[in-house]
Amino acid sequence: MMPAAEIIAPASEPPLKRKKPKAKSPTQRSLEHMRKLGYPLAQVVERWNMHAKVRIDLFGIIDIVAIDGAGETYGIQATSGDNVASRVTKIAESDALAPCLNAGWRIIVHGWRKNAAGRWTLREVEL
Repeated sequence: MMPAAEIIAPASEPPLKRKKPKAKSPTQRSLEHMRKLGYPLAQVVERWNMHAKVRIDLFGIIDIVAIDGAGETYGIQATSGDNVASRVTKIAESDALAPCLNAGWRIIVHGWRKNAAGRWTLREVEL
């Protein structure tokens, strides 16, 4: 008679930890907002400098460029709700603001913040 085979149960693996989804950046929120408004030509124009580990805005002031069907061009700076005033000051002091406005661009700061109900709200300031 053969000895009974011992059954070895596989070691129980720890349950998989689900990663919390990363919160969207203000730039991602503004891009989605512009596309929902009907601006299919909306594009992020800031870039990442991996050597300096900083983001570089177009002309130092613009994160997103959007063009509507009538040919109007928007330059958008996206930020958190707390930083709107500092971004408005930065853009107002920039040498790039006047040429953009003279070219017919509308320059807007989008400030994103959560309200008391936990919903994201947008504050727009046009220069």
